[in-house]
Amino acid sequence: MDHHILPEMIETMGNLTIDENAPEYTRKRLETWFRVKANRNKQQVPSSDVPIRVTLPDGQVKMAVKEKTTPMDITKELFPDLVKSAIVAVVNDKLWDLSRPLEEDCNLKICDFETPEGKSVLWHSTAHMVGEAMEYVFKGELCIGPPIENGFYYDMHTEHPVREADLRELERRAYQIAKSKRTFERMELEKEEAKEMFGYNPFKLEIIEKLGDNETITAYRDGPFIDLCRGPHVPVSTMVKALSLTKTGQAYWLGDANNPSLQRVYGISFPDNKMLKEYMSLLEEAERRDHRLIGKKQELWTFHPWSPGCCFFYPHGARIYNKLVEFIRKEYWKRGYEEVITPNLFDFQLWETSGHAQAFKEDMFLLSVENREFGLKPMNCPGHCLLFGSRQRSYRELPLRYADFGVLHRNELSGALSGLTRVRRFQQDDAHIFCMPSQVETEVMNMLEFLKHVYELFGFTFELVLSTRPEKFIGDIELWNKAEEKLKRALENFTGKSCNEKGGWTLNPGDGAFYGPKIDVKIHDSLQRRHQSATIQLDFQLPIRFDLVYHAPSKNSQQDSRNEQGDNEETELHRPVIIHRAILGSVERFLGIYTEHCAGKWPFWLSPRQVIVIPVSEKYIEYGQHVKNMIHEQGFFVDMDTSDRKLAKKIREGQLAQYNYLLVVGEKEAADRTVNVRTRSNQVIGEKSLEDILEEFHRLQKNYE
Repeated sequence: MDHHILPEMIETMGNLTIDENAPEYTRKRLETWFRVKANRNKQQVPSSDVPIRVTLPDGQVKMAVKEKTTPMDITKELFPDLVKSAIVAVVNDKLWDLSRPLEEDCNLKICDFETPEGKSVLWHSTAHMVGEAMEYVFKGELCIGPPIENGFYYDMHTEHPVREADLRELERRAYQIAKSKRTFERMELEKEEAKEMFGYNPFKLEIIEKLGDNETITAYRDGPFIDLCRGPHVPVSTMVKALSLTKTGQAYWLGDANNPSLQRVYGISFPDNKMLKEYMSLLEEAERRDHRLIGKKQELWTFHPWSPGCCFFYPHGARIYNKLVEFIRKEYWKRGYEEVITPNLFDFQLWETSGHAQAFKEDMFLLSVENREFGLKPMNCPGHCLLFGSRQRSYRELPLRYADFGVLHRNELSGALSGLTRVRRFQQDDAHIFCMPSQVETEVMNMLEFLKHVYELFGFTFELVLSTRPEKFIGDIELWNKAEEKLKRALENFTGKSCNEKGGWTLNPGDGAFYGPKIDVKIHDSLQRRHQSATIQLDFQLPIRFDLVYHAPSKNSQQDSRNEQGDNEETELHRPVIIHRAILGSVERFLGIYTEHCAGKWPFWLSPRQVIVIPVSEKYIEYGQHVKNMIHEQGFFVDMDTSDRKLAKKIREGQLAQYNYLLVVGEKEAADRTVNVRTRSNQVIGEKSLEDILEEFHRLQKNYE
């Protein structure tokens, strides 16, 4: 059995060691676990050897034995080089413990830390180790401890604030747990068994109570630690070779400020110490690039507690924001989109019709007007459906591409708000394409080309993920299957790859929107962090809910060749398909991501501070004003430093303020009607005529440089 090797452990349960400093509930939790396990063992019926087929990613089929063969067994036989690095299996698109026997014919993939699945599971297992350390040190009630984009966190309800100084002690304990060769044991529980096991913890009990009667409740044990958890976990704790607890924070239970306050510990782990060193270096750079700090330093945006989650953009921030929207508008013009403007406030019946009331009401801002319930719109699609359905439509109008930059509001929980990346008030480069089913693949391909053009311009690489039908969905399964197939074909055509091929696209089962499958686009920034940004969602449901139709020629009708307009043709009604899409996504979120990507060093075309004119002394201010006026008249953002500071100081401050170009003017420049050009990176370009520098500015603007 597993052993916990902390030196102060003196009590034992059987041959399982328990820390003398562990909270009292640790022993009671273990007693329940072993009692339930003993009952399970008594009830267990020996299984017969039933063969099952296991299909590997390369198409190879391996025969196995139902409820006996594990993914690790297959790894040892077929992939011996993976045995030491394998972290988790994917079985029929579900994460699966390597030690858990297979239950049916299945597709099987083995994942190491180089895969997203492997990273997530290693971080999740490390969260359990840190959670155990938190129990020993703070004696509180653990809440949730999930893996996140880069690492994990664990929340605890405790009267003791977790300080930065506590992280080293928690880290020490977590390291010792990792080194103790723990294995993770999975157990399925009845609801009453789970409530008994975690009866000391009101937060775990709340999670258990919310689970449906048909939902499987699972817990995992490693050594003396037990946690309510879906899993899976690493085969052995020693796979965690390096870890760091990076910061502390506060949160609210379920993100709601009306709920108890929690202490949060963030961390990250790796199977190799070198990876940790590289990550910590990356973290230091990320802190320097934090968009909240850059926004404050460059006076771009701010927030106020009287309007939480709603950004105030200063003039220079508004310049960037408007440039982004203007850029997308120009692309819309080229690509056949038509911009519309729709209301912000709708009768709540709209959201009941669309189906959003069922899945989204808690995330909306609601108000009562003359005894009618209204809601601020959290998305544009229902309003666009009203526009489409406002008159009779012909197949000749399709595809119809509606674009909308309308203001949206979502009631994000206060604990989740974070700078520009998680806000309550935002705008999207939102569009909805109403098209015939035969046009879907072409339209999706066009969207993929559109987003490729945009992301390459901003210097992002990206990955494509197909998210399929979730547990809670609306509509007919057959329509869902058709929709998913269309998106798969579009992805294969766009990438030239099948699912999971290198350089292709991946599958994210069960993560689609409630009304249809979607393609999620994750962009990679200059620090190789992944961000969710664009989305393409296929929707067969809203056209049904809003009874949207278009007229198309009847199969039996014959076009009157003498009537070019086809006025006499017989028509029948068809449902359009709606494709929801955004490329920047939330403009606010994209701006936060891009700020960190470029570290606040804006390209000229997007820069809020493109040019500063610097007279060498007061007597050249008049000529400097002339230069400034000429540049301003050409539509560029230009300022002038009229202070009496020394020239070197003016130049240095202009560079620190991130002006792309610094134009120095003095006696020679005034006489020759020229400017002396420098850049923010201190490149001295030298003397140029006003005409030449303006031509350069126009070139940069036109080419988005």
